[in-house]
Amino acid sequence: MKESKGKLIAYWIITVLVAANFALQGVLYLHQGTDIQMGAKALGYPLYFFALLGVWKLLGAVAIVLPGTPIVKEWAYAGMFINLTGASISNGIAKFPVQHIVLPMVFLAFVIASWALRPASRRTEKRF
Repeated sequence: MKESKGKLIAYWIITVLVAANFALQGVLYLHQGTDIQMGAKALGYPLYFFALLGVWKLLGAVAIVLPGTPIVKEWAYAGMFINLTGASISNGIAKFPVQHIVLPMVFLAFVIASWALRPASRRTEKRF
């Protein structure tokens, strides 16, 4: 079945935005500037946790834009889902301002849209 051109364009726009967001976050987490250090302290997480997240965010950004490797893409999308829901929950528990709870969910909507709009060539085969 042929993919519609509009759906493919929407997929690429959303996917590039998701990948750019995760790549930027990855770089910021690896740089560990003052904002990251303060956030880690407020959340009670060790700073090395953000270095680990930074690496995974960069790898996830690359995974969703590279051709082929549909299973790696599935894992990247799953990791993004876990990351963003975990961020929202952590920020809520730490009693951060509401935008720090809502923004990860907004980004999650983009991740879900990217996942849902994938062309057939970027999906795993159904095995049942």
